[in-house]
Amino acid sequence: MPVCEVCHHHCNLNEGNLGLCRARICKEGEIVCANYGYITSIALDPIEKKPLNRFHPGSNIMSVGSYGCNLRCPFCQNHSISYGYEMTSPVNRILDGEDKNSSSNDADKHISENSENFIPRPDIPLRYGTPSELVSLALSCTDSGNIGIAFTYNEPLVGYEFVRDTAKLAHESGLLNVLVSNGDASKKVCDELLPHIDAMNIDLKGFTDDYYEKILKGNRQMVMDFIEMSAPACHLELTTLIVPGFNDTDEEIDKLSSWISELNSGKGLEIPLHISRFFPRFNLTDRDATDVDLIYHLADVAGKNLKYVYTGNC
Repeated sequence: MPVCEVCHHHCNLNEGNLGLCRARICKEGEIVCANYGYITSIALDPIEKKPLNRFHPGSNIMSVGSYGCNLRCPFCQNHSISYGYEMTSPVNRILDGEDKNSSSNDADKHISENSENFIPRPDIPLRYGTPSELVSLALSCTDSGNIGIAFTYNEPLVGYEFVRDTAKLAHESGLLNVLVSNGDASKKVCDELLPHIDAMNIDLKGFTDDYYEKILKGNRQMVMDFIEMSAPACHLELTTLIVPGFNDTDEEIDKLSSWISELNSGKGLEIPLHISRFFPRFNLTDRDATDVDLIYHLADVAGKNLKYVYTGNC
C-alpha cells in the first residue's frame, strides 16, 4: 500500500483514496496531488496581510489558494477550503483564453477522476488554471503594484507540486514567490520548494508537543525542522496565534522566541515574529478572544530575544 511522504501523517492509501489533507490521492499505485491547478481563492493583497512586514513593504501580491490541509486546527478561519472540496462541473478557467500549454479538457479530466471524493462546497466557486495561466494573471497585475504570487489561504504544501511548477515559471518571468504555510512537511518537500521561494511566513503555532499533537494534529519537530531549513534560504517571518489556555504563558513564548533567535547560526534574532490575537470561531468557541493586554505583554516577552516583534489582530 503506497505511503504519502509529504508530512508526518504518512497516510497509507488504497487506490482512489484521499489522505487526511483531502488534497492527495492514490492513483495507479502512486500518491499524487489531487488539487493541482484548482483555485478556490484569489486576491491582490497588501504584502503586510500575509503577514510579511519586512519584505517589500508597501507592495501588493497576488494571493492564491486551493483546498486541503494536513492540520486540524479547531479555530481555522479557512475551514471551508481546508477541510476538502467537491469538484462539480463546470469549472471556470482563471483566464478567459485557453493556455497554449494545456488541453481544453484538463479541468473536466481531473473532475471526472476525483469528484466523488470531495465534500460539497457549492457556496465557493472553484476555478482551474495551469501554472502559466497563473503567472500570466500575476503579470497583468503588476501595474497595480503586484510583485509576485503568494501561495496561501489553504495549506499550500499539501499540493507542493503546483507551487513548485508555478514558482519556477514566476521566477523566469521576474516575479517573486511567497509561501504562507504551517510548515508541517518533510525535508523532501522543503528541498524541492526552497530554490523557488523568496519569502515565507510560517506558523509556529506553539512550543509544546502536547498542543501540536492533541489539539492541532500536527508535529512540532517537523515544523521546527522546516523552519530551520528555510531560515538561511529565504526571507522568513513567523506567526504565533495566542490561544487562551493553550500557548499563552510567558515561559512558552520565551522558549519559542529564544529558539528562533538561535536559528541560522545566531542570525535568527532578526527573524520577525508576529504575535497574533485569537478570536473564537469554527470548533473552538468555548473561550473568549485573547486579551489585548496579554498580546502586548507576550510581544514584550518575545522582544527580549528577538529584534522584530509585531502584534496582530489587536
